[in-house]
Amino acid sequence: MALDLQTVRKVATLARLSLSEADLQKMTEQLSAILTYVDQLGALNTDGVEPMAHPLPIQNVFRDDEPVPSLPVDAALANAPKRVGDFFGVPAVLDQSEAS
Repeated sequence: MALDLQTVRKVATLARLSLSEADLQKMTEQLSAILTYVDQLGALNTDGVEPMAHPLPIQNVFRDDEPVPSLPVDAALANAPKRVGDFFGVPAVLDQSEAS
C-alpha cells in the first residue's frame, strides 16, 4: 500500500510532529514499506492457528502471596505529614453537611 505525501503530512500533523520536506519524503517511503509488509502478512492463511497474547510461554514469576507481620503503626506513620492518633491525617474531601 503506497501512501502519498499529503497523507503522511496529515499523520504528522495529528501526531504533532514538525517534519521537514526531506523528512516527509523519507517517512512516506518508510511508512509505505511498512504498510506493504502488513498487507503481505494479511494474505497469510491463519486458519487453525490459535490466537495468542505472546509468542513465548509465560509464567508468573512473582513469589507466593503469604501473610507476614504488618509494619508497626509507629514505623508506618513515622514520616507522615500529619498524624491523628494511629491514622494518617488527611484533609476532608466531603462536605460535612452531606455526610451521613
